[in-house]
Amino acid sequence: MSSCLLEVRGLCKTYEIGKNRVEVLSGINLELETATTTALVGASGAGKSTLLHVLGALDRPTSGTVCFQGADIFQKNDRELASFRNRSIGFVFQFHHLLSEFTALENVMMPALIARVPRVDARIMAEELLTDVGLANRMIHRPGELSGGEQQRVAIARALVMSPALLLADEPTGNLDMKTSEGVHAVLADLQQKKGLTLVVVTHNERLAAAMARTVHLVDGCLQ
Repeated sequence: MSSCLLEVRGLCKTYEIGKNRVEVLSGINLELETATTTALVGASGAGKSTLLHVLGALDRPTSGTVCFQGADIFQKNDRELASFRNRSIGFVFQFHHLLSEFTALENVMMPALIARVPRVDARIMAEELLTDVGLANRMIHRPGELSGGEQQRVAIARALVMSPALLLADEPTGNLDMKTSEGVHAVLADLQQKKGLTLVVVTHNERLAAAMARTVHLVDGCLQ
């Protein structure tokens, strides 16, 4: 069985802006092995977030293929792609996007409930993950009652509740101070090891990038 979880070949992404055609990604080739860690770095505007969105099936490429465990994910229709994304890929963003009216526990349960996991099972899964990220005593607090670091830990737990093979993190500590960032780094590293995740992190944080097994550079839409 191949150890390659995700394989990208000839990936291009262009946008039509008025009468202009802007190429954001050009001829990207990339392989992500199972249970490995990769930092994606580059200047602002290089296309890092766009690449992450395509890898995570949030956006379709203009051309090229993205194969997950050997199957081209963009052969799926939008409904199939949404289901695949919810079950197979976890996302963590710079801003946590938690639902303010729900508790930490309810936020983490949400992807499982969307996937029609029985509520009792979803609760057990969410409680375990919140314990894993150090929030066993904060489960019934709403986002407004949590610190920035705690909110990001909830977002990490939510991203992992469906046990995805791939976790994509876009500047996960970009909005946090250094001490809080270190705590989030430690949580990501621990969960990656514990769960055998394939982890890709877009970051400007040199210490976080250095902690990844591999670093790839995106320059003007091309991998270096």
